[in-house]
Amino acid sequence: SGFSHSAFTFGIESHISQSNINGTLVPPAALISILQKGLQYVEAEISINEDGTVFDGRPIESLSLIDAVMPDVVQTRQQAFREKLAQQQASAAAAAAATAATAGATTTAVSQQNTPKNGEATVNGEENGAHAINNHSKPMEIDGDVEIPPNKATVLRGHESEVFICAWNPVSDLLASGSGDSTARIWNLNENSNSGSTQLVLRHCIREGGHDVPSNKDVTSLDWNSDGTLLATGSYDGFARIWTEDGNLASTLGQHKGPIFALKWNKKGNYILSAGVDKTTIIWDAHTGEAKQQFPFHSAPALDVDWQNNTTFASCSTDMCIHVCRLSCDRPVKTFQGHT
Repeated sequence: SGFSHSAFTFGIESHISQSNINGTLVPPAALISILQKGLQYVEAEISINEDGTVFDGRPIESLSLIDAVMPDVVQTRQQAFREKLAQQQASAAAAAAATAATAGATTTAVSQQNTPKNGEATVNGEENGAHAINNHSKPMEIDGDVEIPPNKATVLRGHESEVFICAWNPVSDLLASGSGDSTARIWNLNENSNSGSTQLVLRHCIREGGHDVPSNKDVTSLDWNSDGTLLATGSYDGFARIWTEDGNLASTLGQHKGPIFALKWNKKGNYILSAGVDKTTIIWDAHTGEAKQQFPFHSAPALDVDWQNNTTFASCSTDMCIHVCRLSCDRPVKTFQGHT
């Protein structure tokens, strides 16, 4: 958890996007859970005597991943555990007596030390604490918990896996969402609707054996065009798709050779820009669905893109570079480097 780049690198190098594994059936953090259980098993071995009885107490310290696979780790830790327990038992009585004596002396010393001098107020035992709070006649106001009434909140249920992204339609009360269940959904949140929020399910399918079958890949990027009539989605199956606001598939854009991480409409609404794991960015003609130009300038997967105007954009990548590119130019207009 928290190591997003490590997860990304592992996914790319293991070619998980090219597998037939249904990612919706794998629970989050499954690999971490397996590793933790393995460490717990080795620690359990250390905590058990040869006769099957369990040591009292806990292991000396938690095992690291490296220690857990060393051949002699169990024997070494068990021996160290036995020695430490023997020392603890031998010195238990003396330690208890010493602790009691020390505690009494410490209590007396602390009591004398924390007694304020005449005319001085203290905070947490510090003589200068008066400057911290005693110059204020009124107590500090603290905001209480803010609770949103249930009738003021709307919960949209329907996705069968984690939801990665959502975007409001710029014109109407429509909300689009993308999920790990290989669907995007368009939610109608019109306040005048008597039936509550309705949803259109945009199923992302691929062609296999002459039939459309679910791609079983995450939908991780989406964007509305400026007039709110078309929705573009990007998926880990390597395809971008254009949908109408009523949920019909208008175009399938296929030229990336791997997952798509980001896509954006330009302001004019005639081009779509996408970034993929194949280290390229592509400008698509939104009307024909054809690739206008592919930009192979990054040396690692492209992670995000943004338009400057209708033909110029910036892209960033795990190669720690930012390229500014323009349609019809065969090299970057500008390259920024400096991130480490």
